[in-house]
Formats: sequence, C-alpha cells, structure tokens
Amino acid sequence: MRSFLIDLPSLEDVRRFCTAANRCPCKIEVVSDPYVVNAKSIMALFTLDWDKPVKVEFHGTDSQYEELCRELGGLAPKEN
Repeated sequence: MRSFLIDLPSLEDVRRFCTAANRCPCKIEVVSDPYVVNAKSIMALFTLDWDKPVKVEFHGTDSQYEELCRELGGLAPKEN
C-alpha cells in the first residue's frame, strides 16, 4: 500500500480524480478523519471536506500508481 496527500480544490478536480480512480483496477480509499471512503464513488467523495488536502491509500502496483499520477497530471499527489 502507498499513501499520499492530494488537494482537490474544485468539484471538477474531484470528478477528474474519481474518473482516474475508476480506470485503475485496484482498491483506492480516501481518508478524511473520521471518514474512509471509496475513491471510485463520486457520491462518497462529495461528502468529504475538501478545504484541505486529504490522504489517499492506494492498494496497487507501482505501475498502476504511475498510471494514476499520469492521468491526474497537474493534480499529482504529494508523497506522504
């Protein structure tokens, strides 16, 4: 498992993140204390407070992680 922080300041950024997560075959969770939600669920993501960066727990391979980072482009994660 790899964890990182990501800041998604707009609804469009959240949608883009969710779309990228759905393209990945592995499990991805977003942690915003006290909540842990599925990164592939747009409804779950919209329930979180995005005023500050959130922690992402990525349960995939290095190549899957690199592909996610490529898809996120300017929203690239910050290593935790």
